[in-house]
Amino acid sequence: MAEPIESEPGAAAREPESPARRRGWGRKGSSARHEVEAALRDVENAVHDLEAKARAMDARIEARAGRSLTKAIFFGLVLGLALLFSLIVVKELFMLFAAALVAVTVYELASALRFAGRDIPRVPLVVAAIGFVPPAFYFGAAGLWWAFLAGAALVSLWRVVETVRPVMRQPGVALGTDLAAGVFVLAYVPLLAGFAVVMTAQPGGEWWVLAYLIVVIAIDTGAYASGVMFGKHPMAPRISPKKTWEGFAGSVIAATIAGVLLALFMIGAPWWVGLVLALTLVGVATLGDLTESLIKRDLGIKDISTWLPGHGGLLDRLDSILPSTVAAFVIFQLLG
Repeated sequence: MAEPIESEPGAAAREPESPARRRGWGRKGSSARHEVEAALRDVENAVHDLEAKARAMDARIEARAGRSLTKAIFFGLVLGLALLFSLIVVKELFMLFAAALVAVTVYELASALRFAGRDIPRVPLVVAAIGFVPPAFYFGAAGLWWAFLAGAALVSLWRVVETVRPVMRQPGVALGTDLAAGVFVLAYVPLLAGFAVVMTAQPGGEWWVLAYLIVVIAIDTGAYASGVMFGKHPMAPRISPKKTWEGFAGSVIAATIAGVLLALFMIGAPWWVGLVLALTLVGVATLGDLTESLIKRDLGIKDISTWLPGHGGLLDRLDSILPSTVAAFVIFQLLG
């Protein structure tokens, strides 16, 4: 009689599954797959909802403040990081940064004036503006003023020589107004910006430049946020309808906090120096913003240019910084 064959260990595990068992595992795998797909769809829908809400919020802010918040933040961060690197790492790099900003801003303003009928030469204006930076860095305020006189002479002489062409001698061409417009561009952009270069070149001056720029950014940010949330009473409706007294109050609060903290922890000055710097810059920066708005209103344009998304043009972002540079330079000379 034959003995029964013993089964090997694990043989039961190798036995083929029954059709019912296979159907059970298939139903479980299909159910798990559907659950994962449903979870992914929920996550995707949530992301789409957040994007839609963010776009709607940005559209509401843009409709009220006239700027796209996300674009303004992105390009503001790019410019801010480039500025920070040039100021702190190697001072000489700030000359290149300032020269690039000044050149583009001068070209923007000159193009806007030409669009309004002022025939001013852009190439010599840009060359003269770049020429402001080295004398300001190496020879201080005296070098800056000499650069301004030389630049004004170059631009004026260029425009006078242009009148040799018959097309430039037409009755509608106002030579005196064109010369004044060219000098105005040099005084408004490279001369004012040059004082930041003068400050940077002095011992510890780079920290003062960084401090006053942070205060001006705080002013703009405080005015923007407070104006969007609480703005009801226009400050100068004919010049800048979106600027409100509530926004101005927000700029005062933000500037005061920033100024005091920067005085104590960055430039090593008493707290009241930061307060003086903050309150002075609030007034000057606000006037600078309104001045640029008045220029654009006279020219019949919304922005000086449109190549910087969320900001308009560089001058639209430097309108409050340029006059603040002179005020910060004076305070630096007296209290720094």
